[in-house]
Amino acid sequence: MRALILALSILTLVANAQMAKAGLSTSPRAEDTATETAIAGDGASHATENRIGLTKAKRRAVQRGLTRLGFDTKVNGTFDESTRAAITRWQEERGYPTTGFLDAAQHKALMTAAAEAARSDRQARRHSGGRTRHSRNVGGPIGAIGGAMHRVVGGIFGR
Repeated sequence: MRALILALSILTLVANAQMAKAGLSTSPRAEDTATETAIAGDGASHATENRIGLTKAKRRAVQRGLTRLGFDTKVNGTFDESTRAAITRWQEERGYPTTGFLDAAQHKALMTAAAEAARSDRQARRHSGGRTRHSRNVGGPIGAIGGAMHRVVGGIFGR
């Protein structure tokens, strides 16, 4: 068994060495022209967006940022049509060329604006008495029952 593993390892090394000697491919790479919608070198494109190096987690952060700024999109880590449309609307509002793709400067501006919106949301919640945006007036149905029970028990025992 060890001999078989050793033989396969050697074959793999030899095959990789031959591929390394072959060098880089000179044939042009086929790119999807439907997603390559740059405006005459004036805006971001799929290639410029790839240079940012957005991982799936960073794409989710972009999607969360867009949603926080009012440009609702699914947070799934892939830039589908709805995310591209949200990016386009954000670019249009900010005066960028509307390509649907981000460049490094736009990515930084988007993330900064989303962070500022998050800070202002936290401050607004802090100043509103600590209640979250989704709480009801008296703490929901359980709070209403508890408040009613407190009034009844307090009335019975003269408090």
